[in-house]
Amino acid sequence: MSEVGIDDIALHFPRLYFDMEDFAKFRGADFGKLNRGLGLSAMAIPDVHEDTATMGANAVTRLIDRNGLDPSSIGRIYLGTESALDGAKPTATYIMDMLEQRYSTTHGIDCFRNCDVVDLTFACIGAVDAMHNTLDWAARGGEGRDRVGIVVFADNAKYDLGSSGEYTQGAGGGAILIRHNPRLLSIPDIWGVSTMPVHDFFKPRREVDTRTVIENVLDLARESGESIRGNLAEKILKFLPRSSKKNDVLFENEKLMIHKDTPIFDGQFSNRCYSESVKQAFIDFRAKSIEEGRYDPKADEILTNQWSRIIVHLPYAFQGKRMFPDVFRHDRRHLPVWGKITEEIGPEPLPGDFPDTPKGLDEFERANDTYRRLISKTEEFRSFAEDRIEKTQRASSLIGNQYTGSIFLALMSSMESDYLDNSEMGGHRIGLCGYGSGAKAKVFEGIVQPQWREIASRFHLFERLSTRHAINKTIYEALHKGKRKRSVVKPTGEFALVGIGGEGKLEGQRRYQWFD
Repeated sequence: MSEVGIDDIALHFPRLYFDMEDFAKFRGADFGKLNRGLGLSAMAIPDVHEDTATMGANAVTRLIDRNGLDPSSIGRIYLGTESALDGAKPTATYIMDMLEQRYSTTHGIDCFRNCDVVDLTFACIGAVDAMHNTLDWAARGGEGRDRVGIVVFADNAKYDLGSSGEYTQGAGGGAILIRHNPRLLSIPDIWGVSTMPVHDFFKPRREVDTRTVIENVLDLARESGESIRGNLAEKILKFLPRSSKKNDVLFENEKLMIHKDTPIFDGQFSNRCYSESVKQAFIDFRAKSIEEGRYDPKADEILTNQWSRIIVHLPYAFQGKRMFPDVFRHDRRHLPVWGKITEEIGPEPLPGDFPDTPKGLDEFERANDTYRRLISKTEEFRSFAEDRIEKTQRASSLIGNQYTGSIFLALMSSMESDYLDNSEMGGHRIGLCGYGSGAKAKVFEGIVQPQWREIASRFHLFERLSTRHAINKTIYEALHKGKRKRSVVKPTGEFALVGIGGEGKLEGQRRYQWFD
């Protein structure tokens, strides 16, 4: 059976960005900590006409056009997202709707009719899951059938204004071409997995009492100086959104179910879940590699040293080098090099050193966090991270968190940087570590293909990032709150959202259009 893997990747990101120095001034934050401590330079901000579907569709269009793909040859378009637009209708169908608009004139109105589409959701690892599934599907088809699939990632990483996660915001979409004999990266069928049910980051459906909503509306009326005497219902309706009606759900139910696109999260706990999940997935990957005969710990070089680049999910640019010390430690714990490290920073904390109580567990976790930071400051790890991780951070620093796409943004950042540096990566192995809160991690390998330079040369990632439009704090807040109704930058050469609902349309029905 021939190899399957990533043949090409296309990325779309908003044309707007909020400079991190301006953000720091706006929030009274320490820019040095955000920039030098976390690696943040700017965050991508979607314009009024952009959403999950447009960002994904624009990336797929770039991929199809660049590779001259016939839409009828694409067997599936699987979307990984945690920013879905509907509770039932897959966001991937909105993407297909836009693609049919664009390609029906040249390839026929039913050119995507036999394409399988679906959304996969598991926080930030959803696109890795979609790729894992699509790789299996492509391989099962056999080389002669040459199944072609596209994996899409699209998200708006949005946090509550003033929250501790606000500075990690970002947005974007991408498309990954999966097929036999890939030109960029082949991916062997060995996957390390770690799953544990935790609440480190999630977007629950919240319950709100109808009475509370009405009371808030009355408070708004009082604050605005409006009298609430007379027909109380009419006064209330005056301050409710226009879509609310007297017989609508607001008045029929005692409770309202609200879904916000901003998360509930525990940042410190989430970092621990990330680190532990990736470590356990690495342990599983290492064991499976030994079973498959692909790795011999007695004869081969340290496994993580065999990876020329290490690509991880980056909710912020420096997350990789801050979280990877756990894997680094596990991969060296019984080797002479680890003895040298412990001589420098002392022995590592172990669970058995602390009381078997909730308080003791918390003390261990805090001690382990401290020890992880000590490892990251050793010369051995700093050199390791500079060689293998640094290039993956560069684009993330300029865009911010892309949720499901962050790991693939890191991959593109690394490969374009290697292309620009004239590095020779053909035949090299790279390690990839995906993570999604909730929580799951997957660790797998990629082998860089001889044609990688041809593909990476067409990314133009950093060149395109340099042409974006900076926004100020006023526009940023208006976009975040949904108050702005007109696009900051007029859409050109892209799909755009042009309406939701309206006369003659079903409530919530979304409409899109291509703008030349």
